[in-house]
Amino acid sequence: MAGNYWADDYVDKKRTGAEAVRLIRPGQRVFIGSSCGEPKHLVRELFLAARNIDNVEIVRLFCLESSPLTLVADKSHDQLINIRSFYMGSAATDSIIKQIRFITPVNLSEVPHLFTSRKLPIHVALIQASPPDDFGWMSLGVSVDVTLAAALSADLVVAQVNSNMPRVFGRSFIHVNDVDVIVEHDEKLLTIAPFPKSEIAEKMGKNIRRLIDDGSTLHIGLGMPTHAADAALSMKNDLGIHTQYLTDEILRLVSMGVVTNLKKGFNKGKLVAGGAVGSKHLYEYINDNPSIELYPSDYVNDPSIIFRHQQMVSVSEATVMDLTGQVAADALPHNHFSGITGMTDFMRGAVRSDGGKSILLLPSTFADGKGSRIVPRLDHMAVVVPRGDVHYVATEFGAVNLFGKSLQERAVAMISIANPGFREELLDAAQKRGLTGAKRGSK
Repeated sequence: MAGNYWADDYVDKKRTGAEAVRLIRPGQRVFIGSSCGEPKHLVRELFLAARNIDNVEIVRLFCLESSPLTLVADKSHDQLINIRSFYMGSAATDSIIKQIRFITPVNLSEVPHLFTSRKLPIHVALIQASPPDDFGWMSLGVSVDVTLAAALSADLVVAQVNSNMPRVFGRSFIHVNDVDVIVEHDEKLLTIAPFPKSEIAEKMGKNIRRLIDDGSTLHIGLGMPTHAADAALSMKNDLGIHTQYLTDEILRLVSMGVVTNLKKGFNKGKLVAGGAVGSKHLYEYINDNPSIELYPSDYVNDPSIIFRHQQMVSVSEATVMDLTGQVAADALPHNHFSGITGMTDFMRGAVRSDGGKSILLLPSTFADGKGSRIVPRLDHMAVVVPRGDVHYVATEFGAVNLFGKSLQERAVAMISIANPGFREELLDAAQKRGLTGAKRGSK
């Protein structure tokens, strides 16, 4: 017997937000669309209903730390809702620390398979999408990354249909037939405020400028890298973009004519990403724009896809590094988000590319200037990137390449780009650890 026409089903599936969250049962695992695609209306309704839904586990990727999704921070809801974060970092933000036992380390490229294989079953997916087109297809807009896999593998899919969600090309679509509940609710999408001007970011950008050739394809991480990119790339030509998230800074490079995507060697002519985080202007730009394609993270972050690009360059940010090149990476306040990054995926993919490079940006000191971000060893922080994966490292005091270097050569290189006020201290520590020889003239 033939099924109903999708438009008739769409009407039958319509519910209010409150009705939709009442379908969630105690003990279920609920995925919530990530980053700026977070369905705020559904999250608010879930928060209001939380007292009646015991022992629910929230699964998320990226989340604005000021958003309702951090409702676990409200002590009145303790033990009612747990948040499982996919995070491969040093977990320092307050909301993450409170739920540290639920952190699930996994590479971002592998999260979709975790869902679709049912190794981590998703019972309910709360997502946000554009209104359907004439054929019943709705776009996930600014949040494709792991959201598509979660929606297609969930037992129950609730879609907040928001006319403000852009319709984006690529593999961003889900059909009305694959959604169980429709909640029509228009509201502004989440945006992030512009990053304040940073002299340190500008200096780091100038230090890596010589490392990025014309015609390179770039992954530019959130936070400091997006703003260092302005100083590093503004005079370059024919750059391409294959990155985890599109930002306003990348859009600016497009408007300047710096990014043309004509020499990528793969997905030529297209800006490719897993999502977008930024301003309303950015979301308007990507709407129905044939030069923009968003894909799930098992494509965007797959090293075997990344290395196909000509001169692929990954620019990411580290939190702390030790003298041997081990990297701790964290959710930093200026990044706006907490959650796993694709740092390791892109670092490994980039260096396999023809002419590719992996670059880590590391401000030499913490914000107060009282502590060095280059330390003798990582004693109390998780190692996110092992030393063998690290190639170029840049601070505001210079850039060095650690690839193929001995531990002594690495220590000397790292000290050379440390804040001058900490170099003597680091050299003494390196000598005590046996990483360098004794000072000349010492006994």
